[in-house]
Amino acid sequence: MTGSWLSGPSAALPKGADGTEDRYRGERLGLPESGPGSLVSTSRRLGAFMVDWLMGGGVALLILGGDLYSGMLGTVILGVWFVVGVVTVTLFSFTPGQFVVGLQVARVDAAVPVGIVRALARQVLLVFVVPALITDTDGRGMHDRATGTALVRSR
Repeated sequence: MTGSWLSGPSAALPKGADGTEDRYRGERLGLPESGPGSLVSTSRRLGAFMVDWLMGGGVALLILGGDLYSGMLGTVILGVWFVVGVVTVTLFSFTPGQFVVGLQVARVDAAVPVGIVRALARQVLLVFVVPALITDTDGRGMHDRATGTALVRSR
């Protein structure tokens, strides 16, 4: 009974697929092995997140009038990060931090923009942090699997 969740990322694979036949991450999704369009590493994801969070902190301080010790600072940062994430991923397919690091959010089922519904659902799941920490064999977080997206290299 507990084997399904204790078995690790490969437990989420379809029946008969054990993940050993994949030569690289993203092969099953039809993504290239390296270069633009390939899946990104966790370190690049964290770098983009840090840029976005620091930018949100700066905007939050402007909103609060520079009151660094306000009890609302964390909430305002989260709100700014959330709104910027939804708007920029919907319009451009990347957040400012992802642009700096050279990443973009792409749909894995079609070559069309992410759209507001997927961007909103993805950002809501990211607020809870845990979905981003649990990854599959391709390195995609639960938030990406749930929305049919992947974070890929843009350059």
